[in-house]
Amino acid sequence: MTKSQRYQVVIDYFTEHAPDAQTELQYNNPFELLVAVILSAQCTDVRVNLTTPAIFAQYPTPELMANASFETLFPLIRSISYPNNKTKHLIGMAKLLVEKYNGVVPMTVDELVQLPGVGRKTANVVTSVIDEQPNMAVDTHVFRVSARLGLTTKATTPLAAEKQLIKYIPPAMVHKAHHWLILHGRYTCLARSPKCSICGLTSICGYYKKQNATSKT
Repeated sequence: MTKSQRYQVVIDYFTEHAPDAQTELQYNNPFELLVAVILSAQCTDVRVNLTTPAIFAQYPTPELMANASFETLFPLIRSISYPNNKTKHLIGMAKLLVEKYNGVVPMTVDELVQLPGVGRKTANVVTSVIDEQPNMAVDTHVFRVSARLGLTTKATTPLAAEKQLIKYIPPAMVHKAHHWLILHGRYTCLARSPKCSICGLTSICGYYKKQNATSKT
């Protein structure tokens, strides 16, 4: 099976079984999504969604968040991982949004990564979700699933995996493919105990074949 054929199997499968895949983060506008994605680093979407309503109610705009004090914002973020850093990042991000972009979230990766707390993965998420740009955010789930399915080969970093993925996935499908892979990794292709019995992609999965071979020896 060629690499292109392998990708086509995955695309066909998810097109049929997860045609409406989308982010599980709850938001109403680009600013809220940016806040949610910053908070989601090394934290579950479930926890973020429990936390953001109070944040959005008190700081619905970049202007209001830019004027927040650490002491008032921190208690709203306390339950999130790394709350000290994320509180500082959110305030700094909002200030730069106001000062440099008139409070409007920019829609290029190069601009977004200049904001405090925004790395390439976060920028890729925001631009792909809001603007459907062909940017592939590679988190731990995407990295694991793409490797197991043979979509990536010897990719030792998220950036290396990203480059391989966008090489073979049609540009118009990249924004959706991110959600396919992340949700598959979150609910089916788990890190420690993948649910291979309910997975429809075992026929091309190197991990599955290796585990089966091991169990028969």
